[in-house]
Amino acid sequence: MAVDYTVIVVYLAGMLAMGWWGMRRAKSKSDFLVAGRRLGPVMYSGTMAAIVLGGASTIGGVGLGYQYGLSGAWMVFTIGLGLLALSVFFSARIARLKVYTVSEMLDLRYGGRAGLISGVVMWAYTLMLAVTSTIAYATIFDVLFDMNRTLAIILGGSIVVAYSTLGGMWSITLTDMVQFVVKTIGVLLLLLPIAVVKAGGFSAMKAKLPTEYFDPLGIGGETIFTYVLIYTFGMLIGQDIWQRVFTARDDRTAKWGGTVAGTYCLVYALAGAVIGTAAKVMYPKLPSADTAFATIVKDELPVGVRGLVLAAALAAVMSTSSGALIACATVANNDIWSRLRGAVKRDAGDEHDEVKGNRVFILVMGIAVICTAIAIDNVVEALTVAYNLLVAGLLVPILGGLLWKRGTVHGALAAVAVGGVAVIGLMATYGILANEPVYYGLLLSLAAYVIVSLATPATDAAVLATWRERLAGRDAEPLSEPVPVPQ
Repeated sequence: MAVDYTVIVVYLAGMLAMGWWGMRRAKSKSDFLVAGRRLGPVMYSGTMAAIVLGGASTIGGVGLGYQYGLSGAWMVFTIGLGLLALSVFFSARIARLKVYTVSEMLDLRYGGRAGLISGVVMWAYTLMLAVTSTIAYATIFDVLFDMNRTLAIILGGSIVVAYSTLGGMWSITLTDMVQFVVKTIGVLLLLLPIAVVKAGGFSAMKAKLPTEYFDPLGIGGETIFTYVLIYTFGMLIGQDIWQRVFTARDDRTAKWGGTVAGTYCLVYALAGAVIGTAAKVMYPKLPSADTAFATIVKDELPVGVRGLVLAAALAAVMSTSSGALIACATVANNDIWSRLRGAVKRDAGDEHDEVKGNRVFILVMGIAVICTAIAIDNVVEALTVAYNLLVAGLLVPILGGLLWKRGTVHGALAAVAVGGVAVIGLMATYGILANEPVYYGLLLSLAAYVIVSLATPATDAAVLATWRERLAGRDAEPLSEPVPVPQ
């Protein structure tokens, strides 16, 4: 294992070095939060693919393949579909807004007052996303070093917090690009062919497994529909994803770079399912499907290759964790703290270093993420709560704002409140992992948005004019305060 340990240590040291280098480029708020809005197609595609394909997509995707066969690809596949939809239909408009958060977009579209409540919902989502990614370090370090769960979370989480705090989005972009390359080599080019060969090839896999393992819809139509509702739509509105869109240097990069990343996700989804199916042939009686990835890596790969593939798994977890962490800190600072602080004290002479302030928020949120990850046992439930709140609370007002000019701030607030409260109440009734809460919560949110918007005065013409100007790429100075509602 000495060679494998060396590969992992070199990889982790490289991540910290990238963080230090990124710190030298983060000279402004724009640099720190959105990499100066100047990523080209190659870096944009690589980093976007890296953030959406995390530990759940890698370890969890292989586990679903072990449990359901090729149809286990659907979870990651719907993530890719969501990224494709975002890139083709919305990313160019989103990039032209030149904002930093989803809540700033809502303020701009509706004329203020929607940002704080939407910021709280988005903060809860990004926090839980960062927590669930951080917990995954325990699985990887257990395979590597037989390490205690708490120590593994602290070690992995501390490295991510360190390089994210140092350089913000520049550090995360640089590390994500490295992580994208490592994942591509480790999972697609090494683990996938080795797993298929070790299982005896596709003909042997078909002979040894039930036919439903090769049924594209074997996982079930209802499950696939739920994946689409949660993950495909979740990709359209998540702060972690939007913040990457904001890094694109122009509309074309956002659209076509995201399309390439989405297509890569579809390939990655199928690869994970095939690896899991091969693992089922080799290890038909594993105690848990989620151990399939670690087992096949530990037992079947040669020295050195094993270290690289484990580094790929670590890269997958780190990319999602760091993206969720900076999104969580950005929302906490820009959408919650700055608004509360502004309500208490509006001192025009109160200057502060915005890069330093955002750096402090990443550090504080990072510590909170690590502590929460240590305390939480059930990763699936935490992630389900996060996505249910996100989709039921924010999908309607965000897409409504982009697509329906009659939507109003009162309708948006009603949609967030009704959708959020409904999904929480329904999870208490049906259970956290049930499908019904997000179905009914989303429908109630849509009904509240339409009814309240039609029952209240239309958004002021001046606000809509400003919104259209920003969508067209004109008057593109970033927002420093919420857009006031005209009197």
